[in-house]
Amino acid sequence: MKKSVLFLVVALMALPALQAQEFFRIGAKVGLNFANLTGDAEDAEMLTSFHLGLVAEIPISEKFYFGPEVLYSIQGASFSDDEFDVDAEFRLDYIQIPLMARYYVSEGFSLEAGPQIGFLTSSEVETEEIGIDAKDYFSSFDYGLNFGLGYKLPGGIFFQGRYNLGLANVLDSDEFGDDEAKNSVIQLSVGYMF
Repeated sequence: MKKSVLFLVVALMALPALQAQEFFRIGAKVGLNFANLTGDAEDAEMLTSFHLGLVAEIPISEKFYFGPEVLYSIQGASFSDDEFDVDAEFRLDYIQIPLMARYYVSEGFSLEAGPQIGFLTSSEVETEEIGIDAKDYFSSFDYGLNFGLGYKLPGGIFFQGRYNLGLANVLDSDEFGDDEAKNSVIQLSVGYMF
């Protein structure tokens, strides 16, 4: 995780040089994740976490833009077992690369959609007493589709709401057999285009 944060800090420091290219804009964003696992992940409950990263906006036409991003995103789910009095969190940390198509339907207001790939950087199962490294139990690669809305103010501040529909089984088949669990994440973001 330290390497991921260091990468994002270095990349943010390089933004002024990259911005010299006037045909696109670069920015940064941060926000909340409301994540869960769907499929065979019985009794999974929503995990509230965060995401942060870099965004770009490359014009294709007057209203249509390509918006690649690089995000650090914490996902997963919470589980409760009243019978054994155990509460646990499955925390899955990803470097996500969304490739968004953005269409401005009116001044500042946009619709967006696009694919996303993700690379698992760490995974933990945490209870009140212990935390266990669980990276061997989860797939190192994830992919899905994003759908969302955005609003950009004239000064460069923007807001986004997005749903990530995970399409990949995030469980390691060697450990879980035919069981499947897929990421399902609602993201609310605020950012600034430089």
